Amino acid sequence: MLSRIAESLFWIGRYVERADDTARLLDVHVQSLLEDPWAEENLACRSLLSVMDCPVPADDVAVGRAHVLEVLAYDRDSPTGIAGSIVATRENARRAREIISTELWEAVNGTYNQLPEHLHTAQPHDFFHWVRERAAIVAGIVDSATARDDIWHYLVLGRSIERADMTARLLTTRALAGAGGPDWATLLRSCGAYESYLRRYRGRVSDASAAGFLLIDQPFPRSIVHALGQAERCLDALELPAEGATINDARLHLGHARTSLEYASLESILTRLPTKMETVQRSCSAASDAIRSRYFPSGAPTVWVGEAL
Repeated sequence: MLSRIAESLFWIGRYVERADDTARLLDVHVQSLLEDPWAEENLACRSLLSVMDCPVPADDVAVGRAHVLEVLAYDRDSPTGIAGSIVATRENARRAREIISTELWEAVNGTYNQLPEHLHTAQPHDFFHWVRERAAIVAGIVDSATARDDIWHYLVLGRSIERADMTARLLTTRALAGAGGPDWATLLRSCGAYESYLRRYRGRVSDASAAGFLLIDQPFPRSIVHALGQAERCLDALELPAEGATINDARLHLGHARTSLEYASLESILTRLPTKMETVQRSCSAASDAIRSRYFPSGAPTVWVGEAL
């Protein structure tokens, strides 16, 4: 597979997941501000922008929901936000059009074409719901109608790394908000995890078990440990047989982040949750850089090796 095609597949997976997870995170954020009239909106919005690595306005500028939505939801030029991620997904799908299925292309292109009519809706929740539905359609096509070959592995590799990173950001916003932030049940619902969580713990709800479900639960696909493990399995599948005895840098970064959660007590993780989540985010970023340098080399000089006779 050409490296440019592989890179486009990787970023399709990342951008679709980014749009989905940002919609989930913003839905929780906006809902918590609406339900709590005493919430410090300026502080909460600044914390969210900081967690999402977005520029934060000067201290003398009030930051509210409208600014956050404009930056993280409606800005088509920023790949950090929802609209920008949808635009970037379509561009990468266009570059990989020769290799992705018609069904997948139509789902991505249809989402892009429908985007203008869903921007700036009266109820942001309606926009977030639409984004989550469209992301689910794309993910369903990838999982149900794509052979488990390199195409699938690059798509899921990007999706898994982005999912681990965004779940870490979601948990960071909860930790920084403290008692004034959304409760754990709300976070579980935003990840589609609430009913699975209740079945696992038979209705015995606690903050610690809810946090652990999103952090280290192996069977739940949106937990950080599961997402990191899935990314590692994709990397293993993409390695050539002759290179199977070595562990590349991306695998090391992801494995370090996974084991630091999987083999630590839940209590120790929760006492240092922001620090632990920052470690996960840094590991995902470092793994992404390592994947780019290994599988998507750019700027390499072309060497003429002669004509094969």
